[in-house]
Amino acid sequence: MGTHHYNLSEQFEFTGKVKVLSIVGILVGVGAIAYGFLSGQEERTFANLLLMAYYFACVCMSGAFFLAVQYVAQAGWSASILRVPQAMAKTLPIAVIILLVVVGLGLYTHTLYHHWSAPGLTDPNAENYDKIIAGKSSFLNVPFFMSRMVIFLGVYSIFATLLAKWSYNEDLGGGLSSYQKSFKYSCIFLVIYGFTTPVFAFDTIMSLEAHWFSTMFGWYNFAAMWVSSLAAIALIIILLKKAGYMGWVNNSHLHNLGQFIFGFSIFWTYVWFAQFLLIYYANMSEETVYFYKRFNNYEAWFYINLIMNFLSPLLLLMDRDNKRSNNVLMVVCIIVLCGHWVDYYQMIMPGVFEFGTKVIDGKPGSGFGVLEIGTALGFLGLFTFTVLNALSKKPLIAKNHPFLQESLNHHL
Repeated sequence: MGTHHYNLSEQFEFTGKVKVLSIVGILVGVGAIAYGFLSGQEERTFANLLLMAYYFACVCMSGAFFLAVQYVAQAGWSASILRVPQAMAKTLPIAVIILLVVVGLGLYTHTLYHHWSAPGLTDPNAENYDKIIAGKSSFLNVPFFMSRMVIFLGVYSIFATLLAKWSYNEDLGGGLSSYQKSFKYSCIFLVIYGFTTPVFAFDTIMSLEAHWFSTMFGWYNFAAMWVSSLAAIALIIILLKKAGYMGWVNNSHLHNLGQFIFGFSIFWTYVWFAQFLLIYYANMSEETVYFYKRFNNYEAWFYINLIMNFLSPLLLLMDRDNKRSNNVLMVVCIIVLCGHWVDYYQMIMPGVFEFGTKVIDGKPGSGFGVLEIGTALGFLGLFTFTVLNALSKKPLIAKNHPFLQESLNHHL
């Protein structure tokens, strides 16, 4: 099999039903968010906005991470599929702006992060003075919090944009100059990303419950964002293949992606269970409150989370043939992507809603309905529109990638 069998100038045309559906999704999301605010459910609306803005940013960030890993590993198998994670990386600045706006407005209105940002918590003379929050105030204060978030997300966006740009330059000029730049800056990016993503997760999600903490929480979030991004990459590639694009992608490429999804679903479970077991075994009230909230008030979600993110990929991708099947892998990707929505729902909702302040069906909680589904559909439409629009701007294959021949002839 050689390059002469393929159209290396093939471009994706973002038109027709997919474009219309993505725009409809965005409009549904806007309607759901408007409904949330107009019906007086400000807290619940902000919680859903944070959930989806964080999810959107994490998937795009991990698209850039995927690129960097391939460059640093000097991987050959993935050279022909890099345009998909590149499109996700190019979308990252949009996701970053949305997340910063949601977090900023949530802080300003004290709808999000009220556990540590509400007035008086760090003032010894105030009625609501909180000694624990006061002790954390040198780290958890609005200027430092927002500065960290802007710097981290800004740096991720710069590297993501550069990695996509150099790949496109490689198409035009050939040679190894752009690839060497990609390799060098990917090494730098991976170090920065590895050290800062746990802090980013601590800030964005864990600080919703500022009395509680877990040193494993950052890696738990990293595992979730990484496997979600892998599922998104694989799903986009499979759908493109079904639409008649990317004919060079064979079962062996799918096998590699399936292995990644399988392996990191197990890794996510390992970190989730390690965090749970240590807290369960120590049985310290300041730690167990995290799982007490989730088990007592979100019990169904607690188990659905494990079924979708552990049992489903484990059982469906254990078989070699299933990793190589378009349809099976597509189903697993959809389950994993929905499963990590449930995962983030479990992380965020009990933290935003004060324990016992809102009662749904006799239990404290946030509820699930039109607002959650509509907001999720809106961000799904936005992700689809922005990523596929970015994908349509350049050829679907990096034709001058130095390892392209290895990828075109990849067989396991």
